Amino acid sequence: MTATADAEAAANELTPLADYLGSVLRRLRALPPLDLDLTQAYGNVLAEDVVAPHSFPAFDQAAVDGYAARWEDLVGYGPAPSGGSGRTVRLNVVGDLGAASWRPVRLTPGSCFSVAAGAPLPVAADVVVPVEWTDQGMAAVEVFRTPKRGYGLRRAGEELPAGTLLARAGTYVSPALVAVLAATGIGHVVVRPSPRVVIVATGDELVDVGRGSQPGQVVDANSHALTAAAAEVGALAYRVGICDDDPEGLRGLLEDQTLRADLIITTGGTGTGPGDMVRRILSRREGGRAGPVTFTEVALYPGTALGFGTVGAEEVPVVCLPGDPGAALIGFEVLARPAINLLAGAEPVFRPSVRAHLLETITSPGGLREFRPAHVAERRGGGYTVQPLPGGPFTLSGLAEANGLMVLGERVTTAAAGSTVDVLLLDRRR
Repeated sequence: MTATADAEAAANELTPLADYLGSVLRRLRALPPLDLDLTQAYGNVLAEDVVAPHSFPAFDQAAVDGYAARWEDLVGYGPAPSGGSGRTVRLNVVGDLGAASWRPVRLTPGSCFSVAAGAPLPVAADVVVPVEWTDQGMAAVEVFRTPKRGYGLRRAGEELPAGTLLARAGTYVSPALVAVLAATGIGHVVVRPSPRVVIVATGDELVDVGRGSQPGQVVDANSHALTAAAAEVGALAYRVGICDDDPEGLRGLLEDQTLRADLIITTGGTGTGPGDMVRRILSRREGGRAGPVTFTEVALYPGTALGFGTVGAEEVPVVCLPGDPGAALIGFEVLARPAINLLAGAEPVFRPSVRAHLLETITSPGGLREFRPAHVAERRGGGYTVQPLPGGPFTLSGLAEANGLMVLGERVTTAAAGSTVDVLLLDRRR
């Protein structure tokens, strides 16, 4: 059997990524909902649909600073000229109305009110003349230009009538949605809490940041990167730090963290080598029962070995990612990120994707679904192009520069320039 045939045979024994993800996500449930004050709801996900209890605007109001008038008074003497020359219309100014005015008032023929934007309209007003179209008079005003009927005003419920569905369950509470909710009279909403995610890096070889690696030492980049990645999703992320390859120490640490975690992420030790303690410890059978975490060889590149299970009396979910930084970050995107979104009640749980034209021919390992850092750009005529970044997923600099991840399927060994590929969009702020 050739080396290529050996590789293909080994790949055929791996669990397809879609099957693995489905089996994991079916075991998770969104966190129980809670009622939050509107000022605390930002960043959470709605647990139920929200309907407007009141209209917005709540009353007829001026949309611009100017003079609230009856349109028939402006055109009652024949067509008014446009621009600043020719015949003008003169109206008596009988009062001023600001945003805080509350007493109802009524227009009489030939009169108007000076109004500020947001002020309630007088009864019978059906137009607001902008101040710049007048001589800005105080007792009387001359109008140089007549707007169309309805100009410069907003009717009650014009934007959001009472009973409007403002947002569905699963919607992320953004600053703009907070404004909409507040404007329609909502002070509390029912949301899913942000998941509390604890990140643990494992390995005797790890040392903390702030120094260079020496032989036998590896700087712990993973726990810092994964903590940032969890926070980017919207989780409350806690970095525990480094845990040595000590069985009792790891068990004790995980038990302790279940008290403050909705999800625990470990990195390192998922393989089958002699130093891969996480897999050996968490998958160990005790009392005839399987270990709390199952490790699976998944058809994923990079990082085929992933673990999932629960720990502690509360059965807190645990995601175990590889130790290589590139594989850990790809594993987070593929497995941990959708898990966090599911716990938060967010929909959809996966990143958005587009189809893009490939700018260069690339090869991919057969039998594995590869996620490769890339730069995706919109074309002027529509659609997208995608440029793979050098070095592949194991190069951290490529991941740092990427705004997308190309997804190359298990059957793809070569993707030619000009072909179309799937790309996950990374919502990088740049």
